[in-house]
Amino acid sequence: MSTVQKSVTIHEVASRADVSLKTVSRVINNEPSVHPKTRARVLEIISELDYRPNLNARGLAGDRSFLIGLFCGAPGDYVSEFQIGAVERCRESGYHLMVEPWDTNSPAIAEQINKFLGQIRLDGVILLPPLGDNPIILEKLQAAGVPIIRISPMTPLASSPSVGIDDYRAARDMTAHLLSLGHRRIGFILGRGDHGTTEQRRRGFVDELLARGVKADPALFVPGNFEYPDGLIAAERLLNLDQPPTAIFASNDDTAVAAMTVARKRGMSLPDDLSVAGFDDVPIASMVWPMLTSVRQPVIAMAKFAVNLIIENSPRRNGWPTPIPHHLLDFELVIRGSTTAPAAR
Repeated sequence: MSTVQKSVTIHEVASRADVSLKTVSRVINNEPSVHPKTRARVLEIISELDYRPNLNARGLAGDRSFLIGLFCGAPGDYVSEFQIGAVERCRESGYHLMVEPWDTNSPAIAEQINKFLGQIRLDGVILLPPLGDNPIILEKLQAAGVPIIRISPMTPLASSPSVGIDDYRAARDMTAHLLSLGHRRIGFILGRGDHGTTEQRRRGFVDELLARGVKADPALFVPGNFEYPDGLIAAERLLNLDQPPTAIFASNDDTAVAAMTVARKRGMSLPDDLSVAGFDDVPIASMVWPMLTSVRQPVIAMAKFAVNLIIENSPRRNGWPTPIPHHLLDFELVIRGSTTAPAAR
């Protein structure tokens, strides 16, 4: 009959090495304040006992839980890709990621967050849009003293870092690409109104049109809310116009793919009858046909960067650098088969 082997505890390691629990934890965390001979003895005992530290043991040496929260809204390709990058960076440093979706429209959100923070101690929280601009979430996290990293917020805060790209410049560059192909009636599918990126991308689109002497027709602006079903409705509205666009620039890839779907159902040839461009370059952009022209946002790199800021500079350890860092990572225009010159009409 097989028996279950009992796990070795940190107390056993400390007893065998004749040191305190905190000393063992400092060795596990590679803290510098341990005498070399003591460190060597503890490491030898850990090896002999095949001790595998858990989060509680690691946290004994200081005010750390080795847990990082990722607060998000509705799940989607962007959230999934960000999660991949965050998990990879956490694992490199022995941290764990807790992904928590929140409904910002819920009347009970303040109570729910208070309850959550009362149960879980986090070394920091990354807020995906639009949560980084939600006053209730910001207030509750700041009141609890939890370090915050905001991703692509509307405006920077003096108290917390942010990570993103230059959405305004990226939108201008994509608009310039479509204009250079000869398009003059370009439909624009807007994102959610509570996302900071929505206004930046809209403004970049409009400013590039005006810089090239092209009128920004209000009829060509339709809401898509970053969601595929809303993108279907938006594309229908655009293609039902008396003068439909020859190209559609969508504020994210999901709504861009929705526009391609509507065009296909209408028997349109892509990109000859309609060019479509998206934003983010999430995996679906290269899974459709023709593959989608998009702005490549380094989502995984942004996630790793944000996690690293918490690990290296958490106020519970060293404090944020001065001035508060607001990092813009590089983007890239990825030109694929979904955009071409407009057909003669």
